[in-house]
Amino acid sequence: MAKLTNFSFSLVLKFPLQGRNPTVPLELSIIPPQSKLESNADGPAVDISATTTRTFLCELSVTDQIEQESLDVSLWGSADGQEFGKRPYLKIPQQFYRGTTKMVLDLSLRPEVRFLRARWELNRWGRVAPTPMFVAGLKLTEIPPMSQDTPTKRAVMATS
Repeated sequence: MAKLTNFSFSLVLKFPLQGRNPTVPLELSIIPPQSKLESNADGPAVDISATTTRTFLCELSVTDQIEQESLDVSLWGSADGQEFGKRPYLKIPQQFYRGTTKMVLDLSLRPEVRFLRARWELNRWGRVAPTPMFVAGLKLTEIPPMSQDTPTKRAVMATS
């Protein structure tokens, strides 16, 4: 059984869903900040059907850890919130130390994915206590669509 301390799920909406402004990004706290992770576990399923672009900036922040351990975090997608398949949609590089890692998750070509869930795996080695411990959080921020009014010009090659 997963052992978590001070873990609670939160969905931060920066706007109302009805009549929402698509230029205001959706922000999801998949693993709440300062969550104490002490064993392998799956987070709760999060509904992403309200997103406009289905593209997210994923930010994993590790704020505390002990020596000789690693953290693997992956994001899994599902159509129904129950079956998350056999392969993750994103694997964040393995973490050993404090810091922040950012990656982009693009689900724009996967319209069947309506739910996301994080999975974390901890590993510990060495001669000290066998229980791993990380304090971390995973935040997803929707990348807003590019404005139709944004002028785009082709690069002009200089000729000489």
